[in-house]
Amino acid sequence: MIMTSTDEIKGKRIIEVLGLVKGNTVRARHIGQDILATLKNIIGGEVHNYTKLIAESREQAIDRMIAEAEARGANAIVGVRLITASLMQGAAEILAFGTAVRIEDEK
Repeated sequence: MIMTSTDEIKGKRIIEVLGLVKGNTVRARHIGQDILATLKNIIGGEVHNYTKLIAESREQAIDRMIAEAEARGANAIVGVRLITASLMQGAAEILAFGTAVRIEDEK
């Protein structure tokens, strides 16, 4: 599956637009991680547990978007975007979306 944030793929031609595809996940922080993050906030630096949590969430949202595109018969997704939103204190949503397309090599 080819994915790009652009609306075109160099060397490829879009032969069919299959529509919007999306994938999302909502993740909540763990109270133990919050305590460690608070301590890290005092001394400064990256909060590795949160970095890992958001990276895993992003990958899950992308995987779900790809699964939807594949179910529609797409072999590429163009215009891919990621959005993060806070739903409540301690929980966030990651949304991945783009346009599912069928492409072929340019002739």
